[in-house]
Amino acid sequence: MLSNKKPSEDNLPWVEKYRPQTLVELVSHKEITSTIERFINEGRVPHLLFYGPPGTGKTSTILACARKLYGDNWRSMVMELNASDERGIDVVREQIKNYAGTRKMFNSGFKLIILDEADAMTQQAQNALRRVMEKYTKNVRFCIICNYVSKIIPALQSRCTRFRFSPIEQDQVKSRLDYIIQNEKVNITNDGISALLKLSGGDMRRALNVLQACHSAYDFINESVVYECTGNPEPKDVEYIVNTMSKDEFSLAYSNINKMRIERGFALQDILTELFKYFLNNRDFSANSRVYLLDKFSQIEYRLGTGGSEKFQLMSLLGSYKIAIGMARNENEMDLE
Repeated sequence: MLSNKKPSEDNLPWVEKYRPQTLVELVSHKEITSTIERFINEGRVPHLLFYGPPGTGKTSTILACARKLYGDNWRSMVMELNASDERGIDVVREQIKNYAGTRKMFNSGFKLIILDEADAMTQQAQNALRRVMEKYTKNVRFCIICNYVSKIIPALQSRCTRFRFSPIEQDQVKSRLDYIIQNEKVNITNDGISALLKLSGGDMRRALNVLQACHSAYDFINESVVYECTGNPEPKDVEYIVNTMSKDEFSLAYSNINKMRIERGFALQDILTELFKYFLNNRDFSANSRVYLLDKFSQIEYRLGTGGSEKFQLMSLLGSYKIAIGMARNENEMDLE
């Protein structure tokens, strides 16, 4: 026998369950939301281009705008497309053009087309979209959402009012986390919250996903649990890596780090990210040696991103570190002379 009970919100990912429904509920980028709210109140909404890192509120902002524009029936006036899935010119010529070219009966004003992850659209599709935006401005407004604005052709950028969504401030992420922790009765320590904030890097979506994953897997959440759940090296692991690179000779240091990497399941990319944070403001190294080391980090990261072997890149990382130590030592000796 089938139950008539409605699906519970408890089954929803917290990212969706706690997604802000109105512009007032958004915890960050108040200058952007206030500007857009003024556009809506004055009835002069332009085409919009939202860009910035993931998890900074771009999609939540435009959905809140849609609710303010159209009320409870906003879905009938909004077309959402994820351009990373449907990114070819046929989508622009068929779905988008057909939707933009028709007017809704008994509804005044314009419809809204949201193109998420638009930086994945092909050049042909973007060029076709430029003409559609010009031709159907009376019927429709576009909101183009992307992570990398450089991948959007200048012709589209010039037709939109651009807003950059920067990473969310830690205190703003924390205020939202505190509300969810209290609402979901999450048993988490202060160092666990600090680890969440550190790993999220201003990405609200990542913070909520990690928090929900930890809550599902553990009854008690602390710093170690957060790092274990995400697979990131803990601060004590980073200290161990730095110590063995500094004190042990090359082959032993390589063996120690590689053993830890395999046993703990760390990706070299994650180790590199944590080392970057460690050395960025480390005053034990001279400015020149830090510049050299950080430059080498960027080269290793690029090679890892293009399919380079983790073993060879670990050797490169270790060799670069040894050279940086030598540079710092030579500079100190010259200063003493």
